[in-house]
Amino acid sequence: MSALPRKPTAADDPLPAMLEPELDEEDGEPMESTWHRDQMVLLIEQIRHHWRRRRDYFVGGNMFIYFDIKQTLPNGKKRKFRGPDFFVAKGVQYNPLRPIYVVWREEGRYPHFILELLSKKTKKTDRTIKKEVYQSIFRTPEYLLYDPDKEKLEGFRLVDMVYEPMEPDARGWLWCEELQLWIGKWQGAYQGCDAVWIRFYDAHGAVVPLSSEESQALLAAERRQKEDALKSVEAERKRAEAAEAELARWKRGPKRTGRE
Repeated sequence: MSALPRKPTAADDPLPAMLEPELDEEDGEPMESTWHRDQMVLLIEQIRHHWRRRRDYFVGGNMFIYFDIKQTLPNGKKRKFRGPDFFVAKGVQYNPLRPIYVVWREEGRYPHFILELLSKKTKKTDRTIKKEVYQSIFRTPEYLLYDPDKEKLEGFRLVDMVYEPMEPDARGWLWCEELQLWIGKWQGAYQGCDAVWIRFYDAHGAVVPLSSEESQALLAAERRQKEDALKSVEAERKRAEAAEAELARWKRGPKRTGRE
């Protein structure tokens, strides 16, 4: 289900540029672990390659989403923001790449898909405060959470303005309507680390490749084609040699013996 149209509010009215204060791009807090960072990048890389011909979306991770324009006026109060680990917003311009995502600069478009990577430090907030914001303010159609400690993936889909649990299939995968992709666990090496990751899969169940993986697959296919071609040439050479040998024997005729 796509996000329902939001009724414009006073918070959606743009401020004159001269009144809009500078927005922080980071809080200095690192991601929980190397795995969390690499997992976020893995998902971003997959979407960028899968949608490489599209320019009507933005994908980001671990970056601030500012959504209340009436906060941080000259009184010095901080603006309201959230920082999802991974999100996709559709119907916006791909370029320029943004250090932050500011809803009122994106024609009021909120993310259509959000995923949080849980940790001991964040899991409570991800399941309560963030979930409520994504449901009631962002109205993000699909919200997923992945717990790397339990290797558990769960998701919620917005139904009548309320998040309802998404049902996984027999593989434990979830179908993401907004992306038209499956998401599920994957065991393998990424960035030199062999671990359990979550990855996107297409409608047929094939893993969505990274650009580097697709290039390697093409090179491997080319190598196989060359090897097959060489084998074919060698087989043809051997057939030709065998035919020449047979022709030579025929020309010599039957082998004569002294008893004749």
